[in-house]
Amino acid sequence: MDWKKIVPNKFLVLPLVIGVGLIGAGPLSASPRIFKTGTTIYDPTKAYNSYVIFSAPDGKTHLIDLDGNEVHSWPHVGFPAGLLDPKLTGGQLGHVLLQLKNGVGRERGFFSNRVFGELDWDGKTVWEWGEQAPGGIADQHHDWARLPNGNTLILSNVTHPVKGLVKAPVHDQVFYEVTPDGKIVWTWVAGDHLDEFGFTPSDLNYLREVVKRGKNVEYLHFNNMKPVGPNHWFDKGDQRFNPDNVITDSRNANFIIIIDKKTGKVVWRLGPDFPRVKVKVTSQFVDNPQGQLPRPVDQISGQHDAQIIPEGLPGAGDLLVFDNQGSAGYPPVSQLGGSRVLEINPVTKEIVWQYTGEDSGRTAWTFRSHFVSDARRLPNGNTFIDEGSDGRFFQITPAGQIVWEYVNPYVNQPGDKEWAPTGNAQVVSNYVYRAIPVPYDWVPAGTPHSENPVAEPNIFNLTPAPAQ
Repeated sequence: MDWKKIVPNKFLVLPLVIGVGLIGAGPLSASPRIFKTGTTIYDPTKAYNSYVIFSAPDGKTHLIDLDGNEVHSWPHVGFPAGLLDPKLTGGQLGHVLLQLKNGVGRERGFFSNRVFGELDWDGKTVWEWGEQAPGGIADQHHDWARLPNGNTLILSNVTHPVKGLVKAPVHDQVFYEVTPDGKIVWTWVAGDHLDEFGFTPSDLNYLREVVKRGKNVEYLHFNNMKPVGPNHWFDKGDQRFNPDNVITDSRNANFIIIIDKKTGKVVWRLGPDFPRVKVKVTSQFVDNPQGQLPRPVDQISGQHDAQIIPEGLPGAGDLLVFDNQGSAGYPPVSQLGGSRVLEINPVTKEIVWQYTGEDSGRTAWTFRSHFVSDARRLPNGNTFIDEGSDGRFFQITPAGQIVWEYVNPYVNQPGDKEWAPTGNAQVVSNYVYRAIPVPYDWVPAGTPHSENPVAEPNIFNLTPAPAQ
């Protein structure tokens, strides 16, 4: 039977639990549910109309328009995939940074790339880095940034003992700035700054016990690394926000920091320990901090994609972060029922805007991704969100109205160890680490896109699938 004749668009059969962000642990045939995929909501008059790029568990990178049409793809993945601003490519359109040689690290409990590089629109390699790296492997993971000087900032792994933590090797984080000809001109190693991350003596004692019990523990797990970029704080004399400084965050340790590019010192920090705040009980399941804004930042946990909102966008100079509320911290902290996107004044360290599931008229736990995910501010004031564990991307207005929504239909095949989200090859998922909006004028002229409205489906009027 052709299910497209029953309800429009594609459907995805997956063992998922919608709203909780939990990927089922069984194979594709175990307790299937049917969910609409592709674009499910689209109001072109209220959305910021653009393309979106993302790597999917099918091993490809997809560029879609907001109607869900794939307009281009590359037979590679990225960690993450991202199109380059033409200002950074000499005006060349459609250049993308992706993985060029298979990843390493599944046997070590995480994923990283041997060689990654820049491809043009047609897939021709323009630049690559990996064999020139220490040990002949880039070991790049989670982020990169092309700089205005033409160099590339790379987040990578290094395994070594960390002074003050443990004598045995642990997985640590290292940043490299690499020239176009592959030379490393700047290096920063996280473990050299252990005493700058805000750990209390009891935090460190707990962390030491964790790494002693494990083998090659990835004790910090950075998932973001970007230049701070031009901002009004620096223009007013606050040197901590020098545009060349680097912002990063530790998913496992619950802190966000800014690193002085010249000295390597941590000059700004949020976390790892946060003040307790009064909470309002919104249901029998969820305690969710609400109330008047601004207010002090309360406990962030397992966060992703911390960044300073770029100049020219609404909220410029504020910190935007996807607060997963995933299990993290030394010791692990109490979590809320759902995830949040937070906009934070980085000087007062107060929340000035936030998004939870409740802001869309739902319960807090309907917006939940305990790992991966990202959020970006858009030129019209909307916010783009990747609820990564369920492969759901959406745009919200400042008031929380969902004006565009898309569910990733591209999944890994059973038995594919490379892209199974837990390393269990029988788990099938549509999760997406990071999705990024792409302006129309960043790709070659003539690339199609459509802006046809899509009404939200009536979930009470969907014909169920027959018994198999």
